[in-house]
Amino acid sequence: MKKITLSVLNAAILAAGFASAPGWAQKSETVLIGLAGPLTGPSARIGKDLENGAQLAIDDINKQRPVIGGKAITFKLQSEDDQSDPRTAVAVAQRLVDNEVAGVVGHWNTGTSIPAARVYHDAGIAQVAPVATGHAYTRQGFDTSFRVMGHDDDGGQLAGQYALQTLKAKRIAVIDDRTAFGQGLADEFIKSLEAQGVKIIDRQYVDEKTVDFSAVLTSIRSKNADLIFFGGVDSQAAPLARRMKQLGINATLMGAGGFVSQTFLQLAQKEGEGVVALEPGLPVDQMPGGKAFEQAYQSRYHTHIELHAPFAYDATRVLVAAMEKADSVDPAEYLPALRAISYSGVTGQIAFDKEGNLQSPSFTVYKVVDGKWQPQTVLGGGAAK
Repeated sequence: MKKITLSVLNAAILAAGFASAPGWAQKSETVLIGLAGPLTGPSARIGKDLENGAQLAIDDINKQRPVIGGKAITFKLQSEDDQSDPRTAVAVAQRLVDNEVAGVVGHWNTGTSIPAARVYHDAGIAQVAPVATGHAYTRQGFDTSFRVMGHDDDGGQLAGQYALQTLKAKRIAVIDDRTAFGQGLADEFIKSLEAQGVKIIDRQYVDEKTVDFSAVLTSIRSKNADLIFFGGVDSQAAPLARRMKQLGINATLMGAGGFVSQTFLQLAQKEGEGVVALEPGLPVDQMPGGKAFEQAYQSRYHTHIELHAPFAYDATRVLVAAMEKADSVDPAEYLPALRAISYSGVTGQIAFDKEGNLQSPSFTVYKVVDGKWQPQTVLGGGAAK
């Protein structure tokens, strides 16, 4: 009887020893992280860029073999296509919630992020937007909404200051695409000008599918604008730049968010020369981890970063960092850690204000010089350069 007891005891001790050794008999769990963005349609290249950045983050995290709540965790990315459409975004958000993702990286634009945010909030799931620069996204009062780059209130203000103080523009016309992003950005740009005592000479509207800008540009040309500000993205900014040159309009084309991409350069060709754009964040080669990230991205995907991949990478990493800090993948437990986090990311230091906005964001002014986007200066959270 004693012999049997000792044998059982020895077996129990041996099993306990194996269980306590790293990698032995440890419980494991797969945790889903959602990625929502435009994976098809006109903005698919940006959606894929975001997906690539998030997947790189997932791969890097899994290489570290994270243990959270006593379990070996393997993270897996679940990507969903919102087609840059608000109604589709709501359906996508609900699908991610139903699939029990632990958190979401997305969406890309403000118009999809705003309605999707309510779905995530109602489910108590964190949404970390890698872009979605419209301030309205975080002004809904949801404690589940975050973003890892500056918003358009700051961007519009800085763009207005740069237009007057550096570009010395005097006669400014504004065009916007009537989206939540484009119109909101144009409004903030105009507010900045008016705060400096300048009124615009014209405001024109298009929609996000406009490809022929002849009518609005003809009106602007008659008013002798020396700068045209466009609230919109690269796929429309490029034909706008080309049409300006074709009509002999010598005004500078300026944007603030969504211009600085390889797509713009390819579509605009030589007519893109001289275009100016202010973008949230630092240039990749000035980001703390930018050069290493760019090398990893090109090695994995054999292409250049399109636009926002580093921010999708950081959005994913900061989400998981909060889980590790809270020692839980349960949103109810890691959300307080996410709200209070200070994380050193590829793009810079990430900490959030009470609305979920990035604290002390930087913005960079770029200009197309010799067919390439060249940084001109850094404004905002980073010291001017």
